[in-house]
Amino acid sequence: MSVIVVGSGHNALVAACYLARAGHAVDVLERDHVLGGAVSTIERFPGHRVDRGSSAHIMIRHTGIIEELELDRFGLCYIDCDPWGFTPARAGRPAIVFHRDLDATCASIAAACGQRDAASYRRFVQVWGPRSARVMRAFGGGPTPGRLVRSFWGLDAKGGGSALSREFLQSGDALLDTFFEDERLKASLAWFGAQSGPPMSEPGTAPMVGFAALLHTLPPGRAVGGSGALTEALVARLRSDGGVVHANDAVTALRRAGDGWRVRTGSGRELRAAIVIAGTHVLTTLDLLRDGGFDAAQLDDWRRRIRVGPGIGMVVRVAAGALPRYPGSPIEESARGLQFLVSDRAHLRRAHGAALAGELPPRPVVLAMSFTALDPTIAPPGEHQLSLWAQWHPYRLADGRDWAALAKREGDRIIAEVDSYAPGFADSVLRRHVQTPVDLERELGLVGGNVMHVEMSLDQMMLWRPLPELSRQRVPGAPGLYLTGASTHPGGGVSGASGRTAAQLALRDLRRHRRPRWFGR
Repeated sequence: MSVIVVGSGHNALVAACYLARAGHAVDVLERDHVLGGAVSTIERFPGHRVDRGSSAHIMIRHTGIIEELELDRFGLCYIDCDPWGFTPARAGRPAIVFHRDLDATCASIAAACGQRDAASYRRFVQVWGPRSARVMRAFGGGPTPGRLVRSFWGLDAKGGGSALSREFLQSGDALLDTFFEDERLKASLAWFGAQSGPPMSEPGTAPMVGFAALLHTLPPGRAVGGSGALTEALVARLRSDGGVVHANDAVTALRRAGDGWRVRTGSGRELRAAIVIAGTHVLTTLDLLRDGGFDAAQLDDWRRRIRVGPGIGMVVRVAAGALPRYPGSPIEESARGLQFLVSDRAHLRRAHGAALAGELPPRPVVLAMSFTALDPTIAPPGEHQLSLWAQWHPYRLADGRDWAALAKREGDRIIAEVDSYAPGFADSVLRRHVQTPVDLERELGLVGGNVMHVEMSLDQMMLWRPLPELSRQRVPGAPGLYLTGASTHPGGGVSGASGRTAAQLALRDLRRHRRPRWFGR
């Protein structure tokens, strides 16, 4: 059977690989000249391999996809981020260092926050480690009620299932206040949880904080050569099974034709396929259906009800002469993982509140990543490279202001924020590239600058992502079309789970249609 995959994001490529491995003829169509969407790496500065989107890979290492597709045979190699998290010393108190080793982490917390919080952190990992493993199990397939119940069945909780449900549905802040006393520790874990997008004051964000417990089993990984090394391995795997990838040929319309699909491209081609896997943003997919003659009223209804949100953040890519040096902490401790540049949750709350009003944060909240400490091949000798992610920054600014006029100044503020924790860093900056929310949309197709596609709020997760009607990765009235990508369950981040599920659905339907029809009794 012929399959067309729209877009070459990592979920789309995962789906393509599973379908090609099953013997189907697969064509991937990508609008960009660079493959991989937000999981791609290019030479942004001379001699520097710079990520365009994601940098650290967390979830995909817990899915089994890498092993199932044997991506190591196609060049993919990860280096563990260990320590995986670091919060700088502040006000005369030591840094908090999150090692893969739980004992070492608890020792660091004891020194920085006290013995009581160290004991509480150990209990937090014991409780939320198994829970987060079950969340990953739930992410491994479609979000049907039965599957979700089976994924979490048997978890221990005081008070039974009702109490367990309440703990999953609570806010991240509530979880942190239950376990810990030290505000800097709470802020560090809240900032980790907020990488999914929502502030930790929102209901249902407790599991986003709780996922930190799973990183003591397997920490974030840095792909050697950059985030795009995952894409390169997926493309190589796909081609080894006969799949074809076309760059610079955007799909412009999807039209149902008989028992299959007609796919029109920007180069003027019109292709036929038995099934289509749409790996584009869900709103982009709806536009392609509209241009193919799908019911406009239905599309308008879906579009109105899907919330992209005000935007999440922006990033500054930096070429530097040195790694940030945080007072009192050796490079080996601070530079290998995620650097949480926060000291209290008020810092996070002020930034999020400003974004809701279309304003820039009073003070940027920064997550610094300096992966040349792990993989020096991504920069020339004597130079380093950093990604400085900052939240929250709105896509639409109040009073009609233009991001183009503000990008340089906001980039300066983000670099200055790192410098406030690591004095001298700003002087080490050699070159920089600023990606505002508008830039993220323009370059990577991230509508509204939201790196998670649509908001990761409780009402747009699991059974409701992006809408109840679309949550099973099918489009009503469009048989043979399957959705994948961050717009679908389980959401944003580098996991590949949505791509695998889309492929499984397609393969199941194809097998069903191939069965012979038996007549008579």
